[in-house]
Parts: sequence; C-alpha cells; structure tokens
Amino acid sequence: MQLPPLVNPVEELSKQEISRYSRHLLIPEVGLAGQQRLKSSKVLVIGAGGLGSPVLMYLAAAGIGTLGIIDFDVVDESNLQRQIIHRQSDIGRLKSESARDAILEINPHVCVRLHSERLEASNAEAIIAAYDLIVDGTDNFATRYLVNDACVLTGKPYVWGSIFRFEGQVSVFWENAPEGVGLNYRDLYPEPPPAEMAPSCAEGGVLGILCASIGAMMATEAVKLITGIGETMLGRLAVYDALDMSYRFIPLRKAPTTTPITRLIDYQQFCGINHNTTAQPESVPTISARELKAIKDQGTNMQLIDVRGIEEWNIVHIDGARHIPKNRMMSKEVLSTLNKEDLIVLHCKMGMRSRDVLVEMRKYGFINVKSLEGGILAWIKDVDQSLPSY
Repeated sequence: MQLPPLVNPVEELSKQEISRYSRHLLIPEVGLAGQQRLKSSKVLVIGAGGLGSPVLMYLAAAGIGTLGIIDFDVVDESNLQRQIIHRQSDIGRLKSESARDAILEINPHVCVRLHSERLEASNAEAIIAAYDLIVDGTDNFATRYLVNDACVLTGKPYVWGSIFRFEGQVSVFWENAPEGVGLNYRDLYPEPPPAEMAPSCAEGGVLGILCASIGAMMATEAVKLITGIGETMLGRLAVYDALDMSYRFIPLRKAPTTTPITRLIDYQQFCGINHNTTAQPESVPTISARELKAIKDQGTNMQLIDVRGIEEWNIVHIDGARHIPKNRMMSKEVLSTLNKEDLIVLHCKMGMRSRDVLVEMRKYGFINVKSLEGGILAWIKDVDQSLPSY
C-alpha cells in the first residue's frame, strides 16, 4: 500500500552529505527531496540485538538524521553470532552504547539518542512520541503489545519484524494511517499465545544470517515510509523461509473483535508471564545450584532430569542427569514410569520449562519434585565453570 511521505524535507544537505549519499540522489524515486526527508527524520529502533543490528547499521548508512536506540541489555558472547553491530571488545558493555559507537563509525552525520532503560508502560508513550517512526526488533510478545499500544496512542507508524530458527516475518502497522486503512499488531495477534508456546531465540535458536535478511526488509520499509516511495507492507505480512528460500505474502485485515486501545496495561500479566513466577515457593518449589551440588555430594538418592531439547543436551549437560525432553516428560506414559516418592530435580536452561513440567507433575500426585532455579546456566555459573555456557 503506497502512503504519502511521513517526513517533510526540511533539512539541507551539506557538500559532504551530497557526496556520501550520491547513489541515493541518482535514484529518481529518492532524489534530493527523498534524502532530505531521511535527514529530517527521527527513527526509534527498539532493541539493538539480532534485528536491531542490521536495521541500525543500514538506517545510519542511509542517512537517517536522528536514530534513537532503546536497549537496557549488555553484550554477551552468545550475541555475536547474529548481532553484528557489536564486536568482541564490546562484551560486557551496554548494547545501546556499543551500537552508538558503531553507528558513528558508519556515519558521523547521524545524531544518536540513547535510551539505556527497559521500555515499560510508564515510559513508552513519552519515548515513542518524540520520534516519527518506530522499528520494533524485540523478541517477546509482552514488549510487542506494549510497543503496538503505545504507537496507537501516540499515532505513530511502526515496522515490525520477528525471527525464529529459519523463519522470519515482517509487516508495517499504523492505526492512524491515511484514508482509514490503518491496522495494528492486534489485528494480526488479537490475543497472545500461551507463554509456554512462545519460545525465545535463547531457547529455540536462530540462524544468525536470518537477522540480516529480515532486518534489511525492515530497514527498507522504514525508508519507504519516510520518503513515500513504493508499496509498503501495511496490510500485508511477509513470511520468509530461509531453508526453502521462499517468500509468502499474506493479506491482513482489521480484526472484527478487537477492543479499542485507550491506555497501556500490564503486558507481562496480559501475556501470562507472571503465571509461573508468582506461584512460588509453595506451588513451584525450587532448589539452588549450590543446594543441588550439596545433595549430589552427600550421595542422596535423587533423580536429576534434564527437560531441554536434544540439541541443548548435546552442547552441555550435568553429570548424572537423565535426559527426558519437556514434551515427553509431560506425557502420562513417561510419568507412569517414575516413582512418586523419590526426590526428583528438574532442570532446563534457565528454569522456566522445568517449572512448567513440575506444575504438570503436581497434577499427577508428584509431591517431592523441585526445579533447579536458574537452570543449567546457574549450575555453570555457581558450581562448575569448566562447562560451556550458551
């Protein structure tokens, strides 16, 4: 769907900028006015991770005048497989600061604004209102709904992308689009999926190169919206499969049952994220890594069950653990083989999947079961640093 330019071409280009952006200026659809619109624009990129990295780099190179970055996380070694804006020397730094330095190396003419904080209902509207366009590269449903609702309330368009393993999705949402053609994220997902059905890249993995493919599409949509060229993805969902090298485009329509957005809400609760975290210690008993080590050292009769996937088990596992993936552990067939009187300790990567299994086991009468708090990552951190982390 073609839309009018989002930004007026109020900024002038310097001699150096004309030289830098000359290949844009030679394109009739962009030209001098289009490049001035890019320089006049203010774009907020939410997340300087897998998707935010290529988006920020290409928007900086394209000549966006002001780039905002919101990210409260720090660079971890496991990020470097896909988050290409960061380098080995950036490990431990705030992602927002690392991204800023990389952007200024790409294009010193860009003004970079940092928001090194968590985007929450209390600050979302104020932050988003200061920009012309939002690019959402977040990886969880709670933040996506927050971004969507804040954009609706502030009248801002935004480009959305999502990745998982080998597949990515891209669309544009703008509730207040001209001529009544507006859509928002709730027209695609009126309700969030159950929390246990929405694994993150940290749990399920992602092909690093996929981030470049989807991020480039998102950056392209941002440039089209700002300059008013081409057919935007508003009203369409692009689905890319890297294994098949295939693209599908699915038309989107206004959902008939959505409730008007009038305020921001508790998005963690809306997405069911608090369900498992507020039910302790009575409902979901846990054990720390150090407590588990003490039990193992004492030779206490115990079953240690790893409920992660086989790919994770092959990366690293705790000596003496038994591998039974979550989907099998939650079946009656497997549960019937376990002694309900034995002490059973469940663990996964970080503790969420093992909690889900524990809750299910309680329904079948297992009362002596605990979940390893923090999962195998806590074991590696607090007990056995010789094991590889992931």
